[in-house]
Amino acid sequence: MTVQEHSSAVAGSAGEPAFVNRRDPARRLGPDGKPAVSRRAAIWADVPDEKWNDWRWQLSNRVNELSEIEAILNLTDDEREGLSAPDKFRVDVTPYFISLVDPDDPDDPIRRQIIPTGRELRSFTGMMEDSLAEDRHSPVPGLVHRYPDRVLMLITTQCASYCRYCTRSRIVGDPSQNFNRKEHEAQLDYIRRTPQIRDVLISGGDGLTLAPKLLESVLRGLREIPHVEIIRIGSRVPVFLPQRIDDELGEMLAKYHPVWLNIHVNHPNEITPELARACDVLARAGVPLGNQSVLLAGVNDCVHIQRDLVQRLVEIRVRPYYIYQCDLVEGAGHFRTPVGKGLEIMEGLRGHTSGYAVPQFIVDAPGGGGKIPVMPNYLVSYSDHKIVLRNYEGYITTYEEPTAYTPHDRASCRWCQNPRPEPGQEGITGLLDGKRMWIEPAGFVETHARGNEEAHRLQDPSKWVPYGVGALEGQAGQPLPVLQATTGDRNGDALAGYGPGEEPRPADGLPTATANHELL
Repeated sequence: MTVQEHSSAVAGSAGEPAFVNRRDPARRLGPDGKPAVSRRAAIWADVPDEKWNDWRWQLSNRVNELSEIEAILNLTDDEREGLSAPDKFRVDVTPYFISLVDPDDPDDPIRRQIIPTGRELRSFTGMMEDSLAEDRHSPVPGLVHRYPDRVLMLITTQCASYCRYCTRSRIVGDPSQNFNRKEHEAQLDYIRRTPQIRDVLISGGDGLTLAPKLLESVLRGLREIPHVEIIRIGSRVPVFLPQRIDDELGEMLAKYHPVWLNIHVNHPNEITPELARACDVLARAGVPLGNQSVLLAGVNDCVHIQRDLVQRLVEIRVRPYYIYQCDLVEGAGHFRTPVGKGLEIMEGLRGHTSGYAVPQFIVDAPGGGGKIPVMPNYLVSYSDHKIVLRNYEGYITTYEEPTAYTPHDRASCRWCQNPRPEPGQEGITGLLDGKRMWIEPAGFVETHARGNEEAHRLQDPSKWVPYGVGALEGQAGQPLPVLQATTGDRNGDALAGYGPGEEPRPADGLPTATANHELL
């Protein structure tokens, strides 16, 4: 009996109607009372639902040619140039995913990720074919051993659809460079002979595009190795092809626990009812879910978009894990932002949303230094054209900043025009210019604030005023008065003025700022 059936049975036995959680995105209903669905492009309007929801049909009917895509989207000249280039990175988009694109908006954030443009053919400073030096850390084909206790296992070069900023575009999408059972066995053999490996990340390409039996044979091979503790899967299939995530897959993955899975969502528009249901299947199978996104110019280089993204991910039980700085890989030059943009976004997330909704901001170090968080311990230097980073081993590397970056257009961004309200928060200007020591929430000192019948003890402004420091009498936001010494009984009789720091201490027995931890 499923959890839902059990709940219904309990409710029925009590003679009460079964509770239906309308807030759960995976249970969301459409206008017809059936499970909600995303829009479908007109050319597939007559496809029966049975076919549309078949992941094999979706893979077999991906679009890739200029003529096919032009029948769905109103293309720009730049897009026609990209789609016509003879040496372009592979294009293949599932009918489901391209249907999410606004056909008339050339700046649609999903469209920019999957439709090539002429700009991706241009080189840029710092560009590399293998920017993460994965091939240099590969003891056997398809296996990357960069960190002491974990390896990256590439089991295919094929994906459900192809991201234009792909860090492995040197091999991904090329059928001639695919991995087979013989190479899978060589990878497994290396792991068997290397007992320090406790964590294996399956990626590619995308392992969830493999035939189910072949994927399971890899998982079984890993689970038979005693020192492999954790199996992780990195996949964009739930986003590109949510139809693939069914109960059968969930049951198969559950056999090989502990299994973790990171999906890859870059923009709130990618979070659909279908993705919510796919994540629900995985969560019910006991698979912890995380998200890795890439900071992309013109797609998600906006704090309001990122805040909406992480909050909606948490709604579908996906923990935001990483925001990656875009790699120095061929074809990605027009997607790159300054590192400072990522820092700005992190400042707009911390404290403005739940801690578990705040990811780490990461630079995957050029030259093979691994993932480096952009934070004081690891950020050695930041100039106007490059940053210098140190990894956990002391490896020093640099990341070239883009020479041309068009800032996010706040005037045309609906997220910027309609930000999620944060009542009482008016920014840090007053803190920086010395006019105040804190920012009070609106209505904090009102008697009936927050619906209370009487003021809470913490709403007494005097309890928030350190002795001899900052705004007095709770007058936050007003110019700081000149401090004067007072008599020992603190009745307010002014004495001769004292210089800063020369005021008498409070009388014995009275609390001091340091005693109450009010001085930092």
